[in-house]
Amino acid sequence: MEILTNRDEIRAWAVENRKAGHSIGFVPTMGALHAGHLELLRTSQTQTDRTVVSIFVNPSQFGPAEDFNRYPRVIEQDKHMLRQAGCHALFYPGVAAIYPQHFQTSVTVEPLGSDLCGRERPGHFQGVATVVTILLNLVRADQAFFGLKDYQQFVIIQRLAQDLNLESKIVGVPTIREPDGLAMSSRNRYLSQEDRQRAAAIHAALAAAKSAFTAGEKRSGRLEAIARRILTEASIHRIQYISVRSATTLLPINTVHTDGVILTAVKVGETRLIDNMLLNLPDQASPSS
Repeated sequence: MEILTNRDEIRAWAVENRKAGHSIGFVPTMGALHAGHLELLRTSQTQTDRTVVSIFVNPSQFGPAEDFNRYPRVIEQDKHMLRQAGCHALFYPGVAAIYPQHFQTSVTVEPLGSDLCGRERPGHFQGVATVVTILLNLVRADQAFFGLKDYQQFVIIQRLAQDLNLESKIVGVPTIREPDGLAMSSRNRYLSQEDRQRAAAIHAALAAAKSAFTAGEKRSGRLEAIARRILTEASIHRIQYISVRSATTLLPINTVHTDGVILTAVKVGETRLIDNMLLNLPDQASPSS
């Protein structure tokens, strides 16, 4: 596995592979890798010839009171996992390689970026959109792979790539879950044993709403209430949002007809967790890119 640390190196790697006729897959991450990240890598490996994974804890997507300084950084462990999984290259830049001196540009996708998680974390998706634009322009991958656990991020990046006519196809990869349904996340390691047990109710709440939908309940407010009840019964009271939206646009809908997704963000202890579930597609399906 090649390790690349600056813009010139990642550009040269991409140019060399394109000249050799290889298709390129790209998996951007913030490290602290888990089985969900490895599924992104495996998906890329099945669909492209060469895969590069980036690890960059992006400061611009963290608010002043958030967990940037304590976000898990386990680079040697991450490198080992990537080598074992057959990754072709790791792009591991420092902050100056992504945001050089006098950097002044930002990218916004609005109003998508100010809703849901964007409402709770002002500026978060501006930071995400900016760093993803930089990375996609550096790698110019044929396909870039993003987990559907952060469904709003996926929709925003799809919109970004389409609006700016970027070369990479944005591919959503289904969420990988623990045996009790909890979506895998680098932040799960923050949870105490008690909080970890309570966190399983997040998936149970979404699944209950989906079961009600499958049984014939189409009213968004009713589906949201069903999910909220499951969460509160599990003593998860710090619910930032539970919302049923259009799965393609993320606009609010009163009644689910052709496409729907239920999304939630909660705090379990001091750990913020997000999850979602597509209502009218199998749990592991994703809308077309």
